[in-house]
Amino acid sequence: MFKNHPKGLIGAALSNMGERFGFYIMMAILLLFLNNKFGFTGAEGSIIYSVFYALIYVLSLVGGIIADKTKKYKTTILCGLVLMSIGYLLLAIPTPTPVENMTLILIITCLGLFSIAFGNGLFKGNLQAVVGQLYDDPKYADKRETGFQLFYMFINIGAMFAPLMAVGLRNWYVQSNGFTFNADLPALCNQFLSGNISSDASARFAELAAEAGGASMELAVFAKEYLNIFMTGYHYSFGIAIFAMLISLAIFLANRKTLPDPGMKSVAQQSAAVVEMDVKEVRQRIYALFAVFAVVIFFWFSFHQNGQTLTLFANDYTRLLKFNLGFTVLEGAEVFQTFNPLFVVFLTPVVIGFFGWLKARGIDLSTPKKIAIGMGIAATAFAVMALGSFGLPDTQSRIAMGGLDNTMRVTPWLLIGTYLILTIAELFISPLGIAFVSKVAPPKYQGVMQGGWLTATALGNQLLFIGVIFYNSIPIWATWCIFVVACLISMFMMLGMLKWLERVAK
Repeated sequence: MFKNHPKGLIGAALSNMGERFGFYIMMAILLLFLNNKFGFTGAEGSIIYSVFYALIYVLSLVGGIIADKTKKYKTTILCGLVLMSIGYLLLAIPTPTPVENMTLILIITCLGLFSIAFGNGLFKGNLQAVVGQLYDDPKYADKRETGFQLFYMFINIGAMFAPLMAVGLRNWYVQSNGFTFNADLPALCNQFLSGNISSDASARFAELAAEAGGASMELAVFAKEYLNIFMTGYHYSFGIAIFAMLISLAIFLANRKTLPDPGMKSVAQQSAAVVEMDVKEVRQRIYALFAVFAVVIFFWFSFHQNGQTLTLFANDYTRLLKFNLGFTVLEGAEVFQTFNPLFVVFLTPVVIGFFGWLKARGIDLSTPKKIAIGMGIAATAFAVMALGSFGLPDTQSRIAMGGLDNTMRVTPWLLIGTYLILTIAELFISPLGIAFVSKVAPPKYQGVMQGGWLTATALGNQLLFIGVIFYNSIPIWATWCIFVVACLISMFMMLGMLKWLERVAK
């Protein structure tokens, strides 16, 4: 698979696996953690989540500037790995729930999230710039797109197991303390303790508490104990990411010498690059990249709902998948998050083969055209969600009912199918977009432009909370229609710029 690709590709991909592992733990549990830990009932948790995910990507621009200025790409990457490990450590330390000192615990949580985001900013874009330089050698230039697709596939291997390990550890801890897992109980515990619970929801809470192991306990005592144990399990789940980061750190140090360093190019090479590319061409390339950055904002606003509205939908409206392993039970909305990286790993060779099949028949799709097609595929995924959600009660009605039993929930295949379609869209966009930036960016702006791609992702992520606002206030099917429109806007804007982008990328 890696034949005829530069030797450093495997080392770079393995170094990035820890970051992806932690990313998918955060993707799977962060919003539910915030809502259940602090008793958020509106968009508060979603806003924190959106700001965090925006910072992950916008700080990549800062990381790119630091690396470009200091010319120490590998050192910057190393600092990022260490800083992310510290952030996960802050989140992994258990604190009592219900939270008594809300301000202090919220500050500690946000400091941990900022440390992860800043570390990611130092790490992610600069490692992509290093991978891009592997393909600056004319011997590998025609394999750049395939190389980034393989890189993207390989770094998602660890991500396949991250949500399952987080859920397994959380549910094991709940089980080892004499309770059983129930997805609705944390929210009901918070509603009961705050006094904001309807009579119907109160009756359902009493019923679920008895089933979960609290039959002999007063409801107030059960609510506090169950919530504290449940959230401690979440804290320990963050701890798994620390070990993944340390493994990535060790792999990076072991492979450091085999990786190129964009900052260590000879002065002669840099001068030659400047001679070959005049000011007008540099300006045109930057304009093209910024145009693409602007378009993908709409896509990321929709795609990264897998950690927001799609996770809430899994928790609130979907029959949960359940795998009994004896010592623990894999059950929870977070389990669905494993399908995206799973599909990335298994579908990447299929997509690469499909592009190769087209090329062999004289159909050589340009990278901008592939990105536009990917946006159309993403629109299809949310259209499927809209059809599958039609007729479900809205969020406020569901809360008043105390949640939905399994007879009222939708099949898990709806979400699995949606993740399958979204992953195909992602494979048309994310690795190819990174490759496009690597190819088009002027040599002296490689780090900054990779940071620019991630900053566009950040802006899309900053808008994520809007999806939760709609999720809480309009019919569920209508929420998915908003993302259909956003993806179609991206597609048509990309198609409108197609000829210009193809000309600049030659």
